[in-house]
Amino acid sequence: MTYPDRPLQDAYGDGSWPSPDDRWAPSHQGGGYPAHAGAAHTAPLPAHTAPSAFSVPAPAVSPEQPKTPDTVAGAPAPRAKPGRDRYLDLLRAVALVRVVVFHLFGWAWLTILFPSMGVMFALAGSLMARSLARPAAGVIRSRLRRLLPPMWAFALVVVPVMFALSWKPVREEGLWWFIKLGSWVLPLGSPPYPEESGSESGWLELNWADQAAGPLWYIRAYLLFVLASPLLLKAFRRLPWVTLLAPVALTAVIGTGLVTVPGTFGEGLLDFAVFGSCWILGFAHNDGLLKKVPRYLAVSSAAIGMGFGLWWASGHLTEEGWNLDEIPLAQATWSLGFCAILLVYAPSWQKLPGRLAGWDGLVTLANNRAVTIYLWHNLLLIPAAHLVDQLWSVPWFGDTFGTYIERSYEVLVLIAIWPLIGLAIVGFGWVEDVAAKRRPRLWPNGAGRTREA
Repeated sequence: MTYPDRPLQDAYGDGSWPSPDDRWAPSHQGGGYPAHAGAAHTAPLPAHTAPSAFSVPAPAVSPEQPKTPDTVAGAPAPRAKPGRDRYLDLLRAVALVRVVVFHLFGWAWLTILFPSMGVMFALAGSLMARSLARPAAGVIRSRLRRLLPPMWAFALVVVPVMFALSWKPVREEGLWWFIKLGSWVLPLGSPPYPEESGSESGWLELNWADQAAGPLWYIRAYLLFVLASPLLLKAFRRLPWVTLLAPVALTAVIGTGLVTVPGTFGEGLLDFAVFGSCWILGFAHNDGLLKKVPRYLAVSSAAIGMGFGLWWASGHLTEEGWNLDEIPLAQATWSLGFCAILLVYAPSWQKLPGRLAGWDGLVTLANNRAVTIYLWHNLLLIPAAHLVDQLWSVPWFGDTFGTYIERSYEVLVLIAIWPLIGLAIVGFGWVEDVAAKRRPRLWPNGAGRTREA
């Protein structure tokens, strides 16, 4: 069986990959994320507002109270959100589940129902804008430190297996291959891997390396957004609407075949263009710009953009049908409109409401281990399928229920993948804690975390 080789977010969407317990801590607390992820952070951001004839005088601040640094001069103050925003945490968790389901079933309509990649880039852009209230160089270093070590742990497992299965790239490509190998360390380009490796009858299918390397395109795109964010944020705060829509215009040029940019640079530029508007939309969310636009105007504009995306897709369908991953301009416009509606109507939840509260532990775990889940899930679909195949070998069970196994094959694989992802979380997820300079945890689902009164 085969799976799409281009994973959709999906991932976490934030290069820092912090836990939900410290992800939404106000940026004025100590200039960075707290060392202990289990503590709740509820101190509100200071309000820097001009006095008004109708304003109530603020109480005097005692000399003993610590002062908090002001926001960057001339920049809009970040949205004041005490603690973490569980609505955004929930969106990330849904995006991860949707990614796994999409890569298993390959249903093209899922890219329309929930454009996970666009959603994750929008959420990441919002967090990046908030973080850039601090010096840009330190923010970028923090993002790289949190993003790259989990990828290196993944590479330390995958790349040696490629060599063990008779991959001989030097013989095929020469010494230039060693330079390309650096993309497994700093993913500025596409990492090299064998087109075929393993065996058709073994636990690793011939295209396993392609599936393993697939998620790294997102890491590359995210890294480029992080590096470009200081300039993008300055441009956005000078010319917000021009900056927001510029990536869509770029997609219309290079994503439709009007202009072709070859090679790895072209691939990275196209990803940047397709999801750039979603990233910058996150800036608008953080700065409160979306709240200044009348809701009816924001929603109707988003709907028009989404309608254009579907119209464009209808005339440019590929072999995968309505899979928007394969139709760049449709992906860009649909994702931008979809994310705009999600953020315009975004509630501010400090905890999940109602029946959603029962999913709090899984949402917390998914956010704490988003990089691990994202990197490993595509590869783990292969052993999950082999585990289901073993059901036919079970005495009397395979003969009795063979027809049912065949009819529900993908559903059984979907059930089998989650224990394997759980093993990956236990075996490799702690690297995310070490990268974030936190105490390593095997199963960080928020159970037993300290709560302030």
